[in-house]
Amino acid sequence: MAERNEMMQQNQKQNIEQKYYYTVMAEQEGMRLDQFLAGELKEHSRSYIQKLIKEGRVTVGDKKEKPGCRLKVEDSVVICVPPLKELEVLPEKMDLDIIYEDEDVILINKPKDMVVHPCPGRYTGTLVNGLLYHCRDNLSGINGVLRPGIVHRIDKDTSGLLMVAKNDLAHESLVNQLVEKTVTRRYIALVHGVIPHDNGTIDAPIGRDPKDRKKMTVIEGGKHAVTHFKVLRRF
Repeated sequence: MAERNEMMQQNQKQNIEQKYYYTVMAEQEGMRLDQFLAGELKEHSRSYIQKLIKEGRVTVGDKKEKPGCRLKVEDSVVICVPPLKELEVLPEKMDLDIIYEDEDVILINKPKDMVVHPCPGRYTGTLVNGLLYHCRDNLSGINGVLRPGIVHRIDKDTSGLLMVAKNDLAHESLVNQLVEKTVTRRYIALVHGVIPHDNGTIDAPIGRDPKDRKKMTVIEGGKHAVTHFKVLRRF
């Protein structure tokens, strides 16, 4: 994991083409190629992925396919994502909710509906735009011009704390803490249904929902995941 993370950081620093390798699972059989990749590469839009497929940057086996290609179990899918264009991301004055800040890191309380970093079609109004204004040139450059200082992300519809690095040393340290799971994350969630116990532990593998690739669910063969919970209030 550490070696893979280091390689990805080097690719981001050098801004070179990145390759992603996937194997189609049983529950994914019959999915369209563009739908499959949109579920795996959530940071890219489906239209952008379709564009890459049409440009011949995606292979199934050793063959270039169309976006509507139906996948089979054990198919090997490879996508080559070209380097990002060095676009100018402009600083924007924002009322950031800063929880903590020192010379190395800054902790931001991200509100719901705010996008963390610029993406195709959206280069303003993101957290990065606000950070560039607040921090000036004091942000880690590991993730390039589009994601300066960003160590991890939170979805647009989720509110919560984000760690941002002001220099590369702090960035690498924070990434290692996430990989080694020495950072504790706590969430407050509204749950549908009745939880039978007031507290406990959920130890179950997490993976993409075969019925909705934009969601995660407990699934056989998923990633090891442990969640300790406590019921705060019942409705």
